Amino acid sequence: MSFGGQNNIIVLLLQICLLLLAESKANAFYDYTASIECLENPHKPQYGGGIITNPDFNLGTKGWSAFGSAKTEHKQLGSNKFIVARNRNQPYDSVSQTIDLQKDKLYTFSAWFQVSEGEASISVVVKTTTGYKHGGSVVAKSKCWSMLKGGFTVDASGPAELYFESNKTSVEIRVDSVSLQPFTQKEWNSHQNESIEKKHKRRVRIQVVDSHRKPLTNAKLSIEQKVSSTVPIGCATNKNILNNVKYQQWFTSRFGITTFENEMKWYSTEPSQGKEDYSLADAMLQFMKQNHIAVRGHNVFWDDPKYQPGWINSLSPSALALAAENRAKSVVSRYKGQLIAWDVVNENLHFSFFENKMGANASETFYKYANQYDPPTLMFMNEFNTIEEISDQKSSPANYLKRLRKIQSYLANGAQVAIGLESHFRVPNLPYMRASIDMLAAAGMPIWLTEVDVENGPKQTLYLEQVLREGHSHPNIGGMIIWGAWSPQGCYRMCLTDNNFNNLPTGDVVDKLLHEWGIRKLEGTTDANGFFEASVFHGDYEVKIIHPAVKNSSLVHRLNVPSTNSSTLLLQVSS
Repeated sequence: MSFGGQNNIIVLLLQICLLLLAESKANAFYDYTASIECLENPHKPQYGGGIITNPDFNLGTKGWSAFGSAKTEHKQLGSNKFIVARNRNQPYDSVSQTIDLQKDKLYTFSAWFQVSEGEASISVVVKTTTGYKHGGSVVAKSKCWSMLKGGFTVDASGPAELYFESNKTSVEIRVDSVSLQPFTQKEWNSHQNESIEKKHKRRVRIQVVDSHRKPLTNAKLSIEQKVSSTVPIGCATNKNILNNVKYQQWFTSRFGITTFENEMKWYSTEPSQGKEDYSLADAMLQFMKQNHIAVRGHNVFWDDPKYQPGWINSLSPSALALAAENRAKSVVSRYKGQLIAWDVVNENLHFSFFENKMGANASETFYKYANQYDPPTLMFMNEFNTIEEISDQKSSPANYLKRLRKIQSYLANGAQVAIGLESHFRVPNLPYMRASIDMLAAAGMPIWLTEVDVENGPKQTLYLEQVLREGHSHPNIGGMIIWGAWSPQGCYRMCLTDNNFNNLPTGDVVDKLLHEWGIRKLEGTTDANGFFEASVFHGDYEVKIIHPAVKNSSLVHRLNVPSTNSSTLLLQVSS
């Protein structure tokens, strides 16, 4: 590829490669792996058990004792050794180990469980000097082993008792491969940075040589990113953007993806039966197209009885089923091929309006409709508290995946249902958040954080930054939408600007991270061998070179940094 001129040909030799850590180094970092399969034998303990004594029970019951009124027994089947808690009368009757915890550490937990019959939900609990901390749960089964992966932080340093709970007291709890690994905040941050390097960046090596392939020393390079292909980070919008120039300017200068807050919902598009009005959604979609902003469809159905068009409450089950089919066909067909995703059913783990009226397979039927009317577009199951609130078992990762599998089994042609995590946080439990995403990721489906916000409080900006960094760095998060659509009366839970579109502290956090992860400019100088090396985000770049051998330094040379490994790229230019 050449650009003007005929003299002083310069060759840019660009080597783009992913820097891989040595295996020994990788072991010091967070283990993102998880299993959602029920296996004949459990995996080995992560981190060799961390701070747990006798994590695989190869030393009998050393380090472990009965908790509550349970009776314990050490057992072996084949080569696998484990511990059993039986004669359980209370949910907390199990086995336990005393551990020392530190307030400034983040703890990631994993273990494998089995029950004596049927299936039962099992939780990990830590009894500390200041109260009880829950670390996650799993639905364990008989005759195979299931992995629980979770995490927690504590409010005070000191001794603690780690044990397990199950409300189904009739079953024996069998435990194996227990791990509790502490990380400092510095180590936790290093996990994020390391993951970002692997997920979003590539190491670029540029060599500048003259027409005789002689390296040009001390050549000054300016490398400016023009198109970023990193993880999508967007923000919700609403109808207020249509007639507010300041809102438009603020939004379009920052985001390349959005979700409409209310304008596509059924109560907005068909407030009276048979009288559809898509004018607001149409106008917003047209505005986004003009500004090259992608749109997620939100939502086709919402299972919360409070958010239905008033007229459907009086319909018979058969009439409601027909109205729902018409709704799906109308909205999905109208925007077919124009959206990047559909939130097909919202919050069907916490609510069941349509299931109560139409039968247990109502949600599954809706996904079938969406796939029929817009098959190429990714379909999401959108839910809250799966990664936010450890105490909300309705939408735990295990229950989320159970419902996801049921929907998936209802669809034909290999259609996928993606994982939508609303992410409405109060106080984020980062170890639990990360571990929960690990478990969900084991399903192999795309995952997005779809409605990110943090409730107002003295640490709102800190928590918001923590959540966004965790989402951006996780290897399996495909995108994030901040739930901060502006309204003059106030936002849902979290605004990013005031009514004059001056950033609030939350908006400053978002801008800081967008700058850190987005468009950027690098400058450097080649070494004695003509090389310049840097770690850069995926995307398209413009490269300018200043050197006495380059007569026309205003020439722009193109550089693409792909999201996959690349062989050596040779770019030949003229000055």
